[in-house]
Amino acid sequence: MIGKVKKWLGIEGVKLELVLPEEVESSEKRINGSIRLMSMNPQTVTGIKIVLIEKYSRGRGKEKLIDEYELGQTYIDNTYEVPAEEVVEFDFELPFSLLKSNMEEFGKRNFLFGGIAGMAMKLQGVKSEYRIEAEAEVKGVALNPFDRKPVNIKR
Repeated sequence: MIGKVKKWLGIEGVKLELVLPEEVESSEKRINGSIRLMSMNPQTVTGIKIVLIEKYSRGRGKEKLIDEYELGQTYIDNTYEVPAEEVVEFDFELPFSLLKSNMEEFGKRNFLFGGIAGMAMKLQGVKSEYRIEAEAEVKGVALNPFDRKPVNIKR
């Protein structure tokens, strides 16, 4: 009985780990990484969703605003058998496109505007953080395994 509950909740089931490069050039417009799957019991993974998210914050103190944007998504529609106590690893490619704020667009017009826009962004506390999230769909499990890792995208 306890074994069935553990399996249904994903305890001792598939663990998912993202393996990512330390830094990605924004001009590449894709991130190449790999996924490791491991489990204490034999399990079947039926698909994996991978998403790149930008956390865009601006303002300071009580005036601080935070938005999140999905910059890229891919779905791996393969079935993987994950044997007990073994690691299954495979590569993926995640295409993405960065969003530019109005201030960044203004700064791209010429080098003088670039300095003004950069200073205004610093004064407003503008900051972007990027992360990749992956979630695997496992047959017969209610709580799917997932992983979330920050990634440094060099503009």
